[in-house]
Amino acid sequence: MANICLQATGGGAYKFADLFKEKLSVSLDKEDEMECLVTGANFLLKAVHQEAFTYLDGQKEFAQIDPNDLYPYLLVNIGSGVSMIKVDGDGKFERVSGTSLGGGTFWGLGRLLTKCKNFDELLELSHQGNNRVIDMLVGDIYGGTDYAKIGLSATTIASSFGKAISDNKELVDYKPEDISRSLLRMISNNIGQISYLNALRFGLKRIFFAGFFIRGHAYTMDTISVAVNFWSKGEAEAMFLRHEGFLGALGAFMSYEKQCPDGLTVNKVPQRFPISVSSAGNKIYCSMNGKSNGNESIECTVYGT
Repeated sequence: MANICLQATGGGAYKFADLFKEKLSVSLDKEDEMECLVTGANFLLKAVHQEAFTYLDGQKEFAQIDPNDLYPYLLVNIGSGVSMIKVDGDGKFERVSGTSLGGGTFWGLGRLLTKCKNFDELLELSHQGNNRVIDMLVGDIYGGTDYAKIGLSATTIASSFGKAISDNKELVDYKPEDISRSLLRMISNNIGQISYLNALRFGLKRIFFAGFFIRGHAYTMDTISVAVNFWSKGEAEAMFLRHEGFLGALGAFMSYEKQCPDGLTVNKVPQRFPISVSSAGNKIYCSMNGKSNGNESIECTVYGT
């Protein structure tokens, strides 16, 4: 059997390297995680038509991104934790902040509190819930009215899970879907606020959110967008990526350019159209009709030596 080397990134590239070698005779060529995230994001934003979009109040709008005016921007990658990366150009980036309250927090607490079996089940559960049953709102404190003097509406969350303090209820008295909804709102609000504060710190008005936590989930995107819009007073907006869960994998794939077999180049895309990668060959192909059904997939090719 031929020796196979696979470009890989992230913690799993280290954690499971020996297992890949033992069970599959596959060696993992470990690529830097942050570099791969940035490389993948830059590639998508420059090469893929209608890659970025905004989502607010249930409305999805594709953003027009000028590849010549892309930088600088803030890339917020939400995995188990959250990394916030200031991107100034190809290969020019700096991790400027982050938080441990990310997708792992949502899934971990959600699993303990709701007994959900997997992440997608927890997300789906949140779609059915009502966070106002558990969250303490400004209106709960001020007799159902706004705190207009400082710009807080009655529906603004004053304290996540705050009603659980005085309800004299046990965990079993709350619906799992309401718990999931409140938890998702808490995590998303926190990420949105911290992201904007970092964008403000560096004078950035373009913030891209990516990572497995989002998964195109409408309520997650809407909550993050509301948080960014609220704290920036409408001066900044949250943007999302259609291929948000594949930045690292794409970046690792792009690293083949450093050691391309048979003269392969992976960074030259002729036009900004939806892309796909041939699973049988070694080239990136671009659809030339410019049409997108929103379901394009990107696969990586493994090379044997």
